[in-house]
Amino acid sequence: MAGGSFDDECDYLFKAVLIGDSAVGKSNLLSRFARDEFYLDSKPTIGVEFAYRNIKVGDKLIKAQIWDTAGQERFRAITSSYYRGALGALLVYDITRKGTFENLKKWLYELREFGNPDMVVVLVGNKSDLAQSREVSLEEGQSLAKLEGLFFLETSARENLNVEEAFLHMITKIHEVASQKTLEAKTNGDHKMPTLHGGKQIINVDEVSATKHTSCCSN
Repeated sequence: MAGGSFDDECDYLFKAVLIGDSAVGKSNLLSRFARDEFYLDSKPTIGVEFAYRNIKVGDKLIKAQIWDTAGQERFRAITSSYYRGALGALLVYDITRKGTFENLKKWLYELREFGNPDMVVVLVGNKSDLAQSREVSLEEGQSLAKLEGLFFLETSARENLNVEEAFLHMITKIHEVASQKTLEAKTNGDHKMPTLHGGKQIINVDEVSATKHTSCCSN
């Protein structure tokens, strides 16, 4: 796909966010998914960073733009606006730190306060490779997911376990929601669906569209 432009190659641009407490492994989940990389000495995210990856769903090519938000309290004010336009979220906790699991209610409240009501949320218990230090049981994660109506997976960014599955589930579900909305809009005769001049749909209409580059669809 190298050298292709968004207009020529991609059918959709989806924005999603990674949220959760600091040091739960959000940045390494993203780097593993986007570049198949893992960093033992990963530094805390300052503000917001993002990465792209192309995903084929059916006959559509989706450009997933995943934002990695800072989990530290002092950065919350600058990250809340980044929920705008996000169609999906990975809600991440660390299975070896009970406090990060207990704080999920706060993150869920924030998601529902600032996020799209149709947002696809996947609950992720990260660092499953450190099972000997586990403080949150698999059953606790499953129970919370069932209670809140979320898809749930335990992952290990270090060992690359279920990372792909977590992101792909989120992106596939976003595509289902977006396709349904497109169908409903056509059925209702709404011709105001957001499009680029090339006719491709950009589902999240916000500042994200301004970050497009000519090599946006390059892997």
